[in-house]
Amino acid sequence: MEKAFTIFLLTILLLLHYVMTETNITTDQLALLSLKSQIISDPFHFLNESWSPAISVCRWVGVTCGSHHHRVKSLNLSNMALTGRIPRDFGNLTFLGSLDLGSNNFQGYLPQEMAYLHRLKFLDLSFNNFRGEIPSWFGFLHQLQDLNLGNNSFIGSIPSSFSNISTLETLNLNFNSIEGEIPEVIGSLINLRVLSLYGNNLIGSIPPSLSNASRLEALDLSRNLLQGNIPEGIGNLHKMKLLSIQHNKLAGSIPFTIFNISRIEFIAFTDNSLSGNLPNGLCNGLPILKGLYLSTNKLRGHMPTSLSNCSQLQILNLSGNEFDGRIHSEIGRLSNLQILYLGSNHFTGIIPQELGNLANLADLGMEDNQISGSIPINIFNISSLQRFGLWRNNLKGSLPREIGNLTKIQILDLRENTFISEIPKEISNMMELEVLSLGLNSFSGSLQIEMFNSTSRLRIISLTNNNLSGTLPSSIDSVLPNIEELYLGVLTNLVGTIPHSISNCSKLTI
Repeated sequence: MEKAFTIFLLTILLLLHYVMTETNITTDQLALLSLKSQIISDPFHFLNESWSPAISVCRWVGVTCGSHHHRVKSLNLSNMALTGRIPRDFGNLTFLGSLDLGSNNFQGYLPQEMAYLHRLKFLDLSFNNFRGEIPSWFGFLHQLQDLNLGNNSFIGSIPSSFSNISTLETLNLNFNSIEGEIPEVIGSLINLRVLSLYGNNLIGSIPPSLSNASRLEALDLSRNLLQGNIPEGIGNLHKMKLLSIQHNKLAGSIPFTIFNISRIEFIAFTDNSLSGNLPNGLCNGLPILKGLYLSTNKLRGHMPTSLSNCSQLQILNLSGNEFDGRIHSEIGRLSNLQILYLGSNHFTGIIPQELGNLANLADLGMEDNQISGSIPINIFNISSLQRFGLWRNNLKGSLPREIGNLTKIQILDLRENTFISEIPKEISNMMELEVLSLGLNSFSGSLQIEMFNSTSRLRIISLTNNNLSGTLPSSIDSVLPNIEELYLGVLTNLVGTIPHSISNCSKLTI
């Protein structure tokens, strides 16, 4: 009863304010000068030099006036490094349709008088230090279409009054400290296209009512404390392009209906407790899928044989699950693949030769599997490969000279296998190599650090626990000018002295 009376009283005040407020440009000028008086830091002098009573308000920096009413209709002060607060009489800018204060250092609470800005369609207050609870008076801004309060210090719960803004298309509350559950009434926003609640402290389950927001194109609920199952109705949102619910506590299986959303481009459920199998026809209804992130869950079963039908796939991350069986050769048909992570599963068998046909592969990781055998030579023909990780497997044999074909490689991680023979000198062809990890293998022969002289970008080298022999170069500082971490432990055949020049490796930390 008390809440209803408060809303009624605020409505009366809004009407009185609208009737009594003087409707001319002077009103707007005074409101903006009041805002200027609350700015305690303007390092680039945007307002100090422009916002003067001697200059027409419509010529002030960031101000746009309407041609019909000659009132301030837009205010854009984004990215100006301003520090200050919003004054109460800011609400006198009643013709304001667009307000952008994003990426500044505004502080304090949002004044209740901002509810008078009933013409607002666009409001961006992101990347500031606003605090307090998200005001329920947002529900009075009946024309609002885009609301961005992300990256602030708002607390409390999501007001159910948002359901009164039937025009709302974008709601961004990312990176605040919002608690409580996602209101069921959010699903009544039939025009909502983007709902982003990333990085808060939301609890409870995902409301099934979200399946009623039929125009939803992007839903990001990542990095919260959400529990329960993924609602089956999410699969009925046929306009969805991005679905991201990563780093929560979701359980149960993934509704197969999600894999029939033909417009979807990114599906991300990383770091939950999802279980069950993936459908064998997973990619039959996903013609434009670009990213599938399912790592760090409890998914099991075989890899779907239909993966090659996701012809646009660029990122596939299935690491940290309980998948078993063989790695299907169909992966080799994914010509747009850039990142492939299959680590920490129970895959068996050898790596398919077809992986060598991934012409655009930029990142290949198969860590923590039970793969045995040697690396197919064809894999070293992937000229665009940037990150290659096969650590902690049971790979055997020697590294072929063709490894030098990976001229764009930045990270090469083959540690914890049983590779033998010498380290190929063709590694010196990797001009962009930054991290080389070959530790815990059985490499033998002479340690020739000089081979890395051409790879001046090298920051980390790990050759620990091998059978390498020889000495360290006397001018190690010129061989490895950017070295930060150097691991040469348990090389029992390494002899000679530690060169004095190592003291010139100024970036060395370990």
